[in-house]
Amino acid sequence: MISASAPSFNAQLKTGLLGESQISRWLIGRGFQVMPAYEVELSHGKGPRLFTAEGRFISPDLLAFNAAKILWIEAKTKSAFTWHRASQTWQTGIDRRHWTHYLEVEKLTPFPVWILFLHRAGNQAKDTPAGMQCPSGLFGNTIRKLAASIHHEHDNHGPSGMVYWTLTALIKIAPIEHFESPAPEMANS
Repeated sequence: MISASAPSFNAQLKTGLLGESQISRWLIGRGFQVMPAYEVELSHGKGPRLFTAEGRFISPDLLAFNAAKILWIEAKTKSAFTWHRASQTWQTGIDRRHWTHYLEVEKLTPFPVWILFLHRAGNQAKDTPAGMQCPSGLFGNTIRKLAASIHHEHDNHGPSGMVYWTLTALIKIAPIEHFESPAPEMANS
């Protein structure tokens, strides 16, 4: 049974799609074209997939490209970083099963995989120390750099466990203000 405080799957999907849209607009404003990798089977809880001779893999959400490069982008929308009391660090993470699939996508395709975390402003993690403000904005890094800087994994969170990184493993790519209103280049479309 889902608790009253837990967001429903549909609410989480709506939040995630909004974040993907905002990140896509931001990328477009920086000269990229963006192709969403949407194949969502709501009844089975399946998102975008990559089919290969080696098998089926969960794929990142977006394929972004310009004249110089092509990137896979996994777009995560979060309300707040987690405060990890034991290490006294801000942390964020993803589902372990998805992480392992993104590593395979990186190996099987010629395009680097980036994981981007859009952390909203004004929200606080439940364990945030008094007087501290949770960081907000767009953060991320390549999957190769993230693979070398995993802080810890935890079996008890998420359906397959979680993989976590500290804020210091991430690059701050853009402030949250870039995502709080429609991008000027998209306003007239």
